[in-house]
Amino acid sequence: MQIYGDLMSGNCLKVRYVADRLGLPYTWVPVDILRGETRTPEYLARFPMGQVPGVAFPDGRCLAQSNAIIRSLARGSALLPEDPWVQAEIDQWLFWEQYSHEPTIAVCRFHMRYKGEPAETRDPKKVAGGEAALDLMERRLVAADWFAGQTFTIADIALFAYTQFADEGGFSLAARPAVRSWLGRCIQALGLPREPSPAALA
Repeated sequence: MQIYGDLMSGNCLKVRYVADRLGLPYTWVPVDILRGETRTPEYLARFPMGQVPGVAFPDGRCLAQSNAIIRSLARGSALLPEDPWVQAEIDQWLFWEQYSHEPTIAVCRFHMRYKGEPAETRDPKKVAGGEAALDLMERRLVAADWFAGQTFTIADIALFAYTQFADEGGFSLAARPAVRSWLGRCIQALGLPREPSPAALA
């Protein structure tokens, strides 16, 4: 399996986290989106949507879209429990992450981290959307340790990917202790050799 991605991208990290957690063998193929490497004829032949991440399987089939990929990789594992209701809850959070979370928090991070622009110049609607998304997460995590069911699943991985970098988009988690605690649980569950960014916890 080949995973095409950019390690600066939370969407790409989702796929890496799931593959590592499940012990799936893969080759990481770096793709620089800022250099237009997702727009080359070779890349588009594999992934017509022209985005990262993308996965090329040994049988020649290719799959794009981060949440579709992690759902496929996690099938049959504890990261995607067989209970139909838990799977529905997972899908609920995966869809919400791509519709309301990633388009706000990740876009603000791109503005600041990739483009080097100050927080004051972020799109106010994106800022408001990101704050609302983090507030919703806080409310959920006050009541539960994880987002779907009673265990760590791909719903948590999908939301962890960009929430861990919230500070890089100008968002503070200081008033969101439940989110901060959950970040720590995710780091432990993924076996990541680090702690959350001090700025993210400020």
